[in-house]
Formats: sequence, C-alpha cells, structure tokens
Amino acid sequence: MASILITSTPVIGHVNPLLPVAQTLVEAGHRVRFLTGRRYRDAVEQTGAEYLPLPSGADFDDRRIDEQFPGRVGLTGPAGIRYDMTEIFLRPMPQQLAAIDAAIAAEPVDVVLAESLFFGVLPLLTRPREQRPAVINLGIVPLGLLSRDTAPFGLGVQPMPGPFGRLRNRMLTFVATKVIFAPVQREAERLVEQLTGSRMPQFLLNWLASADAVIQFTVPGFEYARSDLTTEVHFVGPVSRSSTGAHARPDWWGDLDSGKPVVHVSQGTVANQDFEELLLPTLRGLADRDVLVVASTGGRPVDALGELPANARVAEYLPYDELFTKTDAFVTNGGYGGIHFALRHGVPIVVAGLTEDKVEVSARVAWSGVGIDLHSNRPAPADVAKAVDGVLAEPSFRAAAARVGAEIAASPGAAGILPVIESHARAVTR
Repeated sequence: MASILITSTPVIGHVNPLLPVAQTLVEAGHRVRFLTGRRYRDAVEQTGAEYLPLPSGADFDDRRIDEQFPGRVGLTGPAGIRYDMTEIFLRPMPQQLAAIDAAIAAEPVDVVLAESLFFGVLPLLTRPREQRPAVINLGIVPLGLLSRDTAPFGLGVQPMPGPFGRLRNRMLTFVATKVIFAPVQREAERLVEQLTGSRMPQFLLNWLASADAVIQFTVPGFEYARSDLTTEVHFVGPVSRSSTGAHARPDWWGDLDSGKPVVHVSQGTVANQDFEELLLPTLRGLADRDVLVVASTGGRPVDALGELPANARVAEYLPYDELFTKTDAFVTNGGYGGIHFALRHGVPIVVAGLTEDKVEVSARVAWSGVGIDLHSNRPAPADVAKAVDGVLAEPSFRAAAARVGAEIAASPGAAGILPVIESHARAVTR
C-alpha cells in the first residue's frame, strides 16, 4: 500500500477529473488523501479518500470566480492566461506548500499527484530527490512541455513540420518566456526563491519537465508529438465518466429521437456567467436550421437564457454519456473534459474559447481534424451556424472524431494510473 497525496486547485474542472483517480487508488488499496477547497469535501469523501482542506488564503468559490477576480473579466489569449496564472494560481503557492508540508509531517507520503496548475508543488521540486516524495503531474489540460517540435503553451499555435517550423518554435519560445509571460515568470521565481532560497529551474508553464512523471488524460491522437521528450509521459485517455443516472432526463428527452440532427452547446460549469459568449449566439444562429439545439446551462437557471427558439431544448445539467450517443455536433468553449466526452462518442466539434487553457484545446481540435476552431471567445451567430453546417456536412470531421474516439476506447482510463504511481511509490520506499 502506498501513501498518496492528491492536490488540486479548488475549481470544478480541476477537481472533477481527479475524483475517479482518487476512487481508483482507494479501490486498489492505497492510502489516499485529497487536498483541495472546502466546497469539494463531500465529493472527495465519496471516493473513499480522506479530505484535507486548503488554507483559507488558497481557497475560493469557483462559482463566483469573476466576482472574486474581477480583473480577469474580458481578458483573452495570453493576457487572460497571464492574469489567471498570476492571481488565481500563483498567489496561493505559499499556502499550498504549507498544506503539502503539513500533510507530509502528519504521515509519510510516497507520491504527490498534482494537477497542472497546482503550483504549490514547484517549491517541493527544488528539494533533493531523497528529501521529497515522488511528484507526478496529472494532465487535466493539454500537455505543456516545451519542445523543439511545438510552439510554447498558451499561444494556441499549431505545430509546423520541418526546419522552418523548429526555427519558428525557438523564436516563439523566446518571445513567450522572455516577453509575453515574463511578468508571470518573474513572480513565480520570486515566490519559489522566497519559499526555498533556490532558483526555479524551469519556465513556469514547463514545470512538468521537473516532475518525476506525467500522466496525461488524453490519447496521442489529440496531442502534439514531441521527438525530444526527456520527461516520462503516459497517455491514459480521459478518466472522467458521467453515469446515466448522474442527472435526470428532462421531460423533452424524447425529442432527441425526432430524426433531426442534434447539436449540443455548452459553456461548461465555470465560464458560464455570460451566455452572450456562446450559448445565445448558438441558439440564435441555429434558430432557422432544421436541427434540434440542446443546451446545458452548467447549473444556472434556464430562464437566464430568456425566450428560446422553437428548436431549442435546455436543462441545467444533462446525462452526458447518454446525450452524446444522440448528438451529431458539439459546440463548446473548449473545456478539456467536455471535449473528451464528445470525442469518446466520435462527435465532431465547433470550439470557441480563448481563455485559460482553452486556446490550446481549441488549437488541438483544429489540428486533429475533429472540428472547427472559431478563434473567438464571442463568435457571431452566423459564424457558429456556418461552422455547425460545416461539421455536419463534411464527413472528414466525423471520421477524425471517430478515429480519436477509437483511441479513447482502447485507452486504460483511470486504471492506467495504477502501474505508474505504484512504480514510483516503490522507488521511494526502497
């Protein structure tokens, strides 16, 4: 039995993918503690893991994230990522590290599992290997490892093959690390040196290179290839599942069998405070199409959408595993989890997201051929309609989505984490 500490920022899209990880580890007989925000205590305890609270200075209510971090409103692309990295994810580093150290002091820890934006592990990684547990990154966002074959994370730039592509990548990496994200990097270095007296060895968004391993929650068909990897990376596929009973079927569920193409649109459960960004443009753009538009509000009241077109059906939440078996196209702002629900069922995608990691998710949608990237955080209704027409009419999108879906079906999912974690736990205890 290994002693494992899971750490997560208190945001639903970060916590939810780690819950099946916790449950899988508990069922395998491991000792599991889960460090995150108080809002998620019940969800953590339902997995069988022990809940550990983040200090108040590192905790916040992600349902009111724009209210609690008003400076992020309206920011997109690198500017949005800079703000979120600094204010939401970097500032809690001292409190996060203190919580990790308290957990280790309370009882020995063999492995720390950290999602990609839990930066409290950065100071931990400056310690000599024999003085810390193994640290494994859980890849809940697209892989951010720097490579000669890829542009740096955060720009949403797809790979370009050949020598010219590598030259471009070197130039973009210099610009990203020394210019675009330089303020974020300086703040990260200041915090790490303040906490440890050591210099941070990596570019902040490349901290995974210092981890002992990376477990990425996707398949190779949805991630850029890197010929120069030195970090141990394991692709296990998506681990989240939506049970058919998790959310009740709405009373209009039978309409999904009308024979009309079904288009599902969602802004997820966090970036859904302004429905003018995607839900309403989609409803308006498709109002005159012979399709059924199914929207989920991510928990917000349905009446917040106002008067609905005749071909619209709306619910706060929907049973995703059932819904996607009936869905012909998915319109989304680019949440990593939602994208993989669609791909699991071979559903082509229209994506419109430029905030947080969504710019990178959107780029991978276009690169992999599974859908169309609108390169906008607030697309016009006509643009959404044109893109939906495109993914419904052009077979190549569905074929690409089916190809990635077949990879997902063949992937181990949460079970794939066990040999990786157990191998590193044994290395610690030997």
